[in-house]
Amino acid sequence: MSLSFAFTSPGPLVFQLGPLALRWYGLLIALAVLAGLTLATRLGRQRGIEPALIADLLPLLVLGAVIGARAYYVALEWHQYAANPAEALAIWRGGIAIHGALIGGTLTTILYCRWRRQAFWPLLDVLMPAVALGQAIGRWGNFFNSEAFGLPTQLPWKLRIPLENRPAEFIEQMYFHPTFLYESLWNVGVCALLLVLFRLGQRGRLSLPAGSLSCVYLMAYSTGRVWIEGLRIDPLCLFSQPPFCAGGLRMAQVVSLLLIALGALGLWWLYGRRGSLPDPSGLSR
Repeated sequence: MSLSFAFTSPGPLVFQLGPLALRWYGLLIALAVLAGLTLATRLGRQRGIEPALIADLLPLLVLGAVIGARAYYVALEWHQYAANPAEALAIWRGGIAIHGALIGGTLTTILYCRWRRQAFWPLLDVLMPAVALGQAIGRWGNFFNSEAFGLPTQLPWKLRIPLENRPAEFIEQMYFHPTFLYESLWNVGVCALLLVLFRLGQRGRLSLPAGSLSCVYLMAYSTGRVWIEGLRIDPLCLFSQPPFCAGGLRMAQVVSLLLIALGALGLWWLYGRRGSLPDPSGLSR
């Protein structure tokens, strides 16, 4: 007997009452924010960071991440919006990118640290496990929206995509790689890795200078994103349109490789040179 399981989305709506509708994507984002706040607050206490500091940052961080995610997507997909630029504001219709969210969130955190006179890297280190956890939860929004899926597959695990959500070149295919699940599970693993390292550091079994957990996150998350992105049929491309980018240049893979290199450089700086990472907040601790 062979084991097989096909995921099928029940649809994007949790419920609808007249004009009032609750969507799974929004609900999952809210759960991700709540779970992230709880985790970051707990880790922050262990690092001597006031819970109020994290609570005050969170709404700003979410706003900055959403703006960054949308701006990044629109910039790379401008051909969709050139005829009607106002559509770029219609974020409820989909179209955000995690790397844009990371950029927007990082810039927001830098400005917040400058405002509150808080060292940047210690704060970012307690946020990274929460970010990974939030990503793991949020990716299930792609499942309910039947979006961000991979190439056709007949593996025992597969995702059934409704006809109206299939791209024209795969209209005859029914089952696809559940890349949302791959990335969700990968992010759970990244979160677990960061928490183990954090605990070892708190117990004095491992030296964790400020910024080291953030560098590990960049390398761990980006490694998974490189291979998962290779399966997706809706990548953001540098020079052409999906599903097959010209020269194999998928923007998320290029950025992920750069982030892996950046994380490795940071770890070398911390452990090889035994120096401190430059603090963009202008403070040191």
